[in-house]
Amino acid sequence: MGTVITPQLVDVVDTVSAVRNYSSGASRRLTTCQVEDWGLRLECPTPEDPFTDSEVTWLMPDLGLRLTRRRPRSPHTDSSSVLTAVRVVRDGRTWRTTDLLLGLEVPGGTTARIVRSEDFAAAISGGVISPADADLALHTVHRTLEQVSQHRHDLADWLVNRGIYDRWSPAAR
Repeated sequence: MGTVITPQLVDVVDTVSAVRNYSSGASRRLTTCQVEDWGLRLECPTPEDPFTDSEVTWLMPDLGLRLTRRRPRSPHTDSSSVLTAVRVVRDGRTWRTTDLLLGLEVPGGTTARIVRSEDFAAAISGGVISPADADLALHTVHRTLEQVSQHRHDLADWLVNRGIYDRWSPAAR
């Protein structure tokens, strides 16, 4: 069986209407859509997901990263944070995010690990991701892994060291 080539994912967030439009054609109203000094803070409910109540996302364009955590419906379920390499273009009220299909899962308390490498490799071989974007994704994820490792895989500590003093604790309600 061959590898399935995933099309590049592009999301567009309209900060005025607080709507996130997905490359699939779907859109979702955001409960939080707040421009910050470091980027954009988003949250939206996920009613179609039986395991997840909502998704919290921070877009950090200067770092080339999207930080995401899904809040589980069950208080007894833990979820990891995922840092994904992205390209972000801001144009007035809209933020366009192109997913570079390579990320870093940070479970908290344990070692971070690179994720989605199969999708990334398939996208490169299928011409979905350009060589320049592939280099950008590899550089971003490996740099971030090194930095997070230097902070004992503690995302809050790593964020503070990047000058982002807002609290990353989307698991707490």
